[in-house]
Amino acid sequence: MKQLAVVILLVLVNYAAPQSLTIAESLLNILQEGIVHTNKEPRDEPIVRSEYDFIVVGAGSAGCVIANRLTEVPEWSVLLIEAGREENFVMDVPIVVNYLQFTDANWKYKTEPSGTSCLGHTNGQCNFPRGKVIGGSSVLNYMIYTRGNRRDYDNWRAMGNDGWSYDDVLPYFKKSEDSNINGMLTDVGYHSKGGYLSVSNIPYHTTLADAFIQAGLETGSKIVDYNGKTQTGFSYLQVTMKNGTRWSSSRAYLHPAGNRKNLHVKKFSLVTKILIDPKTKTAYGVEFENKRTTYRVTARREVIVSAGAINAPQLLMLSGLGPRDHLKDLKIPVVEDLKVGYNLMDHIALGGLTFLCNASSLNVNDILDNSQNFVDYFQYRRGPFSVPGGCEALAYYDMKNPDAVDGYPDMELLFQGGSIVSDPTLRRNFGIDDALYNKVYKRIENEDTWMVLPMLLLPKSKGRIMLKDKNPKHKPLIYPNYYAVKDDMDTMIAGIKKTIELSKTNAMRKIGSRLHEVKIPACARFQFGSDDYWECAARHLTFTIYHQTGTCKMGPKTDPDAVVDPRLRVYGIRNLRVIDASIMPEIPNAHTNAPVYMIAEKGSDMIKEDWGKPTNSFFRGKR
Repeated sequence: MKQLAVVILLVLVNYAAPQSLTIAESLLNILQEGIVHTNKEPRDEPIVRSEYDFIVVGAGSAGCVIANRLTEVPEWSVLLIEAGREENFVMDVPIVVNYLQFTDANWKYKTEPSGTSCLGHTNGQCNFPRGKVIGGSSVLNYMIYTRGNRRDYDNWRAMGNDGWSYDDVLPYFKKSEDSNINGMLTDVGYHSKGGYLSVSNIPYHTTLADAFIQAGLETGSKIVDYNGKTQTGFSYLQVTMKNGTRWSSSRAYLHPAGNRKNLHVKKFSLVTKILIDPKTKTAYGVEFENKRTTYRVTARREVIVSAGAINAPQLLMLSGLGPRDHLKDLKIPVVEDLKVGYNLMDHIALGGLTFLCNASSLNVNDILDNSQNFVDYFQYRRGPFSVPGGCEALAYYDMKNPDAVDGYPDMELLFQGGSIVSDPTLRRNFGIDDALYNKVYKRIENEDTWMVLPMLLLPKSKGRIMLKDKNPKHKPLIYPNYYAVKDDMDTMIAGIKKTIELSKTNAMRKIGSRLHEVKIPACARFQFGSDDYWECAARHLTFTIYHQTGTCKMGPKTDPDAVVDPRLRVYGIRNLRVIDASIMPEIPNAHTNAPVYMIAEKGSDMIKEDWGKPTNSFFRGKR
């Protein structure tokens, strides 16, 4: 029955007319009750206690980890509050990842128009999908598991964050991991078995991905375990999947804790305020809405905000924790003057760098036309359905030191065995303007193609999140400030040129690779392929890779921009922590889901230490 539901969903959604994309949302909503993981997921408590030891706001990647780890202490009670619904079986099929953004599992944020980026997107705005679901953005993401470079975390330590060097955090990456990687290079000492989070290879890849890897070898690069000793080189993806299905934070951490009586979960519940005693500056609970009813619940020990890099600063500011002038303008009483909402960082790529070829690509209609693909996946969990949104491989480059054996990569080339013409929803995921798409890409919709997303790993440009007003149901204002620093654009152009260089190798010529050279209309005044053209293209097709971070910055007391200390406690407020991607002082050169798991594992141990409880073994990931 579950398999049939997925098949029906895939067929109907993929063949729906573009203007009928709400079919995806409607079908997902209809199927919610019938295909949830009811046998393992903690039930939604109908009656909320008035008091818990800990309240965790947000059941995303971090929140699920924290709820699991804190309820390992049997005498502690934990309330986990989530604004969204439960994860379901459909969401675990990797190929459908693009469709999930059209459902109510997505907050559907948008950036504010800037005039300098996202120019080729509808209304000049980039889409910022974020998970509004049990499991958070680990349910919407492309499952790519990358930890970053050791220098990322050594830099955090050098900024004054004691306990956050690479040697400090590596044990927590390993603690979370259950490595199921087969047939790929893995460095000894960098992976582990027995954690909650399954990390595996994709059970299927195209000949296009093979050609990409060969192109790297042909140009002098090597195959690497990018989660191992060094990162520069090429690799097929390591992903958070198990047996060909998505392994979200909900499945990994929350399901195993589902029968613990000291864990309560409230879904469809929007936390609107952290309750703080203004005299003692102590957080003592939260206020939230569920089915039009407002509840107040208190915490005997701590409130932990794990709402992510957009929702966490929004909630803190609504609660009076934030920039004094901004809060005063909105008539929000200031409890503590902090740089909340600043330091917004993200990984971005030039979208639409497309190559035509003569080999079979991951075209959605072709995949659905082949009945064998259904058999391969639903019986054996392999085949094209197991590829997360078409992403198959990557390459890491240090563009400033290209010959360094152990470089510090500032560019990732994320390879896809298809392109924005291979799936009718993909251009709408990113919000590409219809006129631009029709002019540049519509003519190749029936062609086999591949695409690389040149991804800026170490951006220097930083943005900000602000409140629109004091209404917690109104989305915040997001100013990403992409390309504000010239070096970011220079690195992006270097990555584009490297991709084109790879496309001209013998390996790529064997599959007939050739760059799609139709100009973006607004960039027509520039010579195609020139630096000026690529800068114009990057400002028009500005693709987020969904790695928003940094808006509740971690730092020592001497850092005037810090919101939390190195133990993730909010400055000036007792019994309040932030544990999620927002605490990152600098964005690591990684897809940020793996670092968030690490932060949550480490933060959970900090809480246990501060309250006099033993922590688990680093290496065994005890359950």
